[in-house]
Amino acid sequence: MKSNTHQWFTSLLVNSLLVSIVLLMLFACKKDKPIEKEAEVEKVEVISGADISAYPEISATNPVFYDLDGKQKDFLEILKENGVNTIRLKLWVNPASSHASFAEVKAFSQTLKSKGFNIWLTLHYSDTWADPGHQAVPEQWGDMDFHALSDSVYNYTARVVKQIQPHFIQVGNEINSGFLHPHGHISGNLQQFKDLISTAIAAVREHAENTDIILHYAGISGAENFYSKLSMQDYDIIGLSYYPIWHGKSLDELQSTMQKLSQQHNKRILIAETAYPFTLGWADWTNNIVGLEEQLILPDFPATATGQKAFIESIKHISTKAMTKGMGFCYWGAELVAWKGSESTEGSPWENQALFDFDNKTLPVLEAFRPGA
Repeated sequence: MKSNTHQWFTSLLVNSLLVSIVLLMLFACKKDKPIEKEAEVEKVEVISGADISAYPEISATNPVFYDLDGKQKDFLEILKENGVNTIRLKLWVNPASSHASFAEVKAFSQTLKSKGFNIWLTLHYSDTWADPGHQAVPEQWGDMDFHALSDSVYNYTARVVKQIQPHFIQVGNEINSGFLHPHGHISGNLQQFKDLISTAIAAVREHAENTDIILHYAGISGAENFYSKLSMQDYDIIGLSYYPIWHGKSLDELQSTMQKLSQQHNKRILIAETAYPFTLGWADWTNNIVGLEEQLILPDFPATATGQKAFIESIKHISTKAMTKGMGFCYWGAELVAWKGSESTEGSPWENQALFDFDNKTLPVLEAFRPGA
């Protein structure tokens, strides 16, 4: 009996030792492979931004990019090393493809945060492009009454900010005429427009307290009247689009309007979208949006690499040093090279305004994004 007890005790010790070894190995593995945590990136005070919303689609074609020295380099690394600190991404509710979808934007945002970029989301509240002339309600919200639509705006906005936690967010994109037409059209439904804006803002405040809210207007004409209508809204930043082709060729008027708006509403202010061509040529068979000298600001900013850089240097100065509450700028279409091929008729209408030339080499304009430039 004593021998059996001894054998049992010895067996128990051996088994306990084996269990301990296994537990130690598992613990060691966990230490070697910690649970992945989303990168925490400190919010910037001055934005040198680039909208590269189409990059997930473009990257699937495996393009090769080159830095200023002509060396092959990762696209995002080129932006980062040249001072781009914030990436702006559009988000559509239920797009026809996966591009600009919640799943794509969430995954891309995580990648961008891991590389140290701030995230700036622009919610279009549509299944496709939203701008002053297009503010279509998402199809799945199409038959809703105003109360149900408002609930959907709140729930959708809350879901986005909870899961992505952006540093900056636009409630609507270029909402000159309102959004979610006809419910939120400024002309005829001004109070409903304000109510929908308030609902979206509340969702951000309640679920992402560290996210700054931008209200975005396209252009400078009419901007003072627009923001006066929203003077009681709880937002942080005034955002303006400025393209010479659509919004006039006076940088002095741009500066004076921005200064007035910032002072009148005691808000920080930035240029949410801008761009300029480095050539009037083309790299595919898709008609470009800017292709005529009459669309330029001449003689100050010709359609050359140096002209493009000079334009952005001026935009940067206006949106930072010339403003007491200036927050910087964002370049739209930075990535829109002719990625569909030189003979595509459905390619990029913007390749002559990208931040890379027709050989995908970094243009001098990117130097203007650097701190102190």
